[in-house]
Amino acid sequence: MTIVNRLNKLRQKLAEKEIDGIFVSQPENRYYLSGFDGSSGFLLITPQNAILATDSRYLEQAKIQSPDYKIFQVTNDIADWFPRLVAELNFNRLGFEAGDITFTMHQQLTDILSKAKAQLKLVPTNGLVEFLRARKEPEEIELITKAVQITDNAFEYIEDIIHAGMTEKEIAWEIEKFLRERGSEAMPFDIIVASGPNSAMPHAKPSSRTIHPGEPIIIDIGARCRGYSSDLTRTICLGIGDNTFNRVYDTVLRAQQAALTAIEASMKGEQADGLARAVIEQAGYGEAFEHALGHGIGLAPHEQPRLGPKSSEHLVDGMVFTIEPGIYFAGWGGVRIEDDAVMESGKARVISKARGDLI
Repeated sequence: MTIVNRLNKLRQKLAEKEIDGIFVSQPENRYYLSGFDGSSGFLLITPQNAILATDSRYLEQAKIQSPDYKIFQVTNDIADWFPRLVAELNFNRLGFEAGDITFTMHQQLTDILSKAKAQLKLVPTNGLVEFLRARKEPEEIELITKAVQITDNAFEYIEDIIHAGMTEKEIAWEIEKFLRERGSEAMPFDIIVASGPNSAMPHAKPSSRTIHPGEPIIIDIGARCRGYSSDLTRTICLGIGDNTFNRVYDTVLRAQQAALTAIEASMKGEQADGLARAVIEQAGYGEAFEHALGHGIGLAPHEQPRLGPKSSEHLVDGMVFTIEPGIYFAGWGGVRIEDDAVMESGKARVISKARGDLI
C-alpha cells in the first residue's frame, strides 16, 4: 500500500498544478515511487497509469520489485521507444524533472514530439517528488535509524583504534570496512577524514597525511540501509588540544545544543539555522561558520529540508535532518559536530547516539 499511497499523493500534486502526467528520471525518486532499484529506467505516472520503462537487463527485476507497474521495454534509441511510450496517452501536458533531465535529453524529447506532430507539451517541474520524500513514513525512519546505529558503532570502533602515525586514508579505509562488514550498503557519500590544516576544508578528501597529537581531526561518515542514509560527524583530538581547539569545540557544541533544544514544528529552515549561528556569532566566530546548519537525509544523503540562511521550508513532524554547525580556520583546522534528528511531536529528537562531548 505504501507505493500506492505515494502515487496517489503525487497524482494529487499533479492535479493541483494542472499537469496530466510526469516523466520521472531521478534515481531516488524512481525508487521511492516504484521500489525499483535498477540503475537505468524511467517512470511515467498519469491519473490512470503507472509505467516503468527500462531495458532488457532489468525486466525481470522490475516485474518483481514493481508489481503495481506496467513494465515497458526500452531500446538504446530514445527516438524509437519514447513515442511508443506516450502514444496511447490522451493528454496535453507532461511534466519532467527539470533538475535531473539534461539539456541534451530535453532537446531530444522536444524534437521527437515535434517530428511526431504530437500535441503533448513538456512542462518543467521542480521538487514535486522531493517534497513528498521530505516527510518520512515510519518505515523510512526505522531504516534511517538502522543506518544511524551502524555509523554510531563505526565511530566507537575507530575511536578505540585511532592513533598518531595513521594516515587519513588508513582511517577512512578502516571505517569503510567496518561499515560494510556491519551491514551497510554502498557508502552514501565519500568518507571524510581530515586532520590538522586539512580539517579547515568542510569537504576534504582523505589524504596520505599522517595525523599528529594535539590537532583537530574531523571524521564524517554515513551508512546506507535499504537505500536510506545516515550522516554523522565528530571532531576528535589525540592527546591534549590547544586553547583554540577547546574554545572552538565548546562553541560548536553549544551551538548544536541550542538548535536541537529550540527547534520546533512550523519553524523555517532559516530560523533553525539562526539558532546555532547566533551562538557562534556571539563567540566571535560568525565568519568561520561557512555552511548551512543542516539538510534532510533519506534516500539521498542531502535532500529536503534545508536548514540554512534564506531557507523558507517549514519543519514538520516526520522530517529527518542533520544538525551540523562548524567553525573553520585556514591554516589551523576546523571543528564540526553532526547528528541526525527526526521531528516528532513538534520537537527535534536526536537519533545519533555516538558521544558528542570533547573526546
